[in-house]
Amino acid sequence: MTARDVLFELRELRKYFPVKRGIVFDRTVAQVKAVDGVSFGIRSGETFGLVGESGCGKSTIGRLLLKLEEPTSGQVLFEDADIATFDARRTQSFRRHVQAVFQDPFSSLNPRMTVEEIVGEPLLVHDILPDRIARLQRVRELLSVCGLPARLVDRYPHEMSGGQRQRVGIARALALRPEFIVCDEAVSALDVSIQAQILRLLDDLRSAFGLTYLFIGHDLSVVRHICQRVAVMYLGRIVEIADCDELFDNPRHPYTRALLASVPVPDPEIEHRRQHQVIQGEVPSPMNPPVGCAFHPRCPLADASCRAAVPALQAVGGDHLVACPKVLQVGADSAWFARSTGTNSVPADA
Repeated sequence: MTARDVLFELRELRKYFPVKRGIVFDRTVAQVKAVDGVSFGIRSGETFGLVGESGCGKSTIGRLLLKLEEPTSGQVLFEDADIATFDARRTQSFRRHVQAVFQDPFSSLNPRMTVEEIVGEPLLVHDILPDRIARLQRVRELLSVCGLPARLVDRYPHEMSGGQRQRVGIARALALRPEFIVCDEAVSALDVSIQAQILRLLDDLRSAFGLTYLFIGHDLSVVRHICQRVAVMYLGRIVEIADCDELFDNPRHPYTRALLASVPVPDPEIEHRRQHQVIQGEVPSPMNPPVGCAFHPRCPLADASCRAAVPALQAVGGDHLVACPKVLQVGADSAWFARSTGTNSVPADA
């Protein structure tokens, strides 16, 4: 991956949120380590998936990339420039290049605004089309691109279905012709049939406009359908990164394997026969994460070396990176994974 290929690069990124106590003395008593030393790059034109359990820091990374949060330490580089150094003018210009599609299409749209006002607002804020007639024409074009009829310009969010509202959110994100869009659980609140339509639309738009996506999700079948590369996150850290097919067909980190083993198999007979091995223990608190590998208290392969230091991402072949000191043993020892899935590999429909 050359520098020219990379649109966004994260370098040892950390975001800690202070936990304050007291009414009279507002003092910090702890810190929630939402993102703790994350490094990876997002290539121009790809859909990069970010998966993990709720609370692992996925959405915080999305907000850091959008400059909605400032990092505690580390860097977020956009086209080789650190966005933390941007002044107000350059930040406004940066926001024209990055947009977001949020999880809930109802709460992310202003209920007091019509579709014309919602989709046209970015054009008005950035003074791109101050003339209302020209702006209305642009809104109609955006609705058409997103598969919506022009007659919806006078509708309010409550007058539309969930799928239509999400398409309006996508049209709003496209209004400024951005290069990069954060899709934060963009289809998880929709019916399965509508999810497929929205995923197809997102993929078509990426091809047509040369977009780059960060696709944050927890539904692994959705992630496999739309993403080219995937990073797996656990307790604020990246534990594995690989091309999508490689990750699903050859997972190396024990946590990744556990995630994939939890995906139900569509065939009820296979699902009934396979043995399930539940990960022991609870997810540790991000205010007091374990020393060393964050997954070691629940990992069936952990030993004393796993508690000694935070493992770095290391290449295990090509672009496949894993943060596990036992990665060679995990790759060779398929018995634990076979017991978890009832097979010798990840189900094709996982």
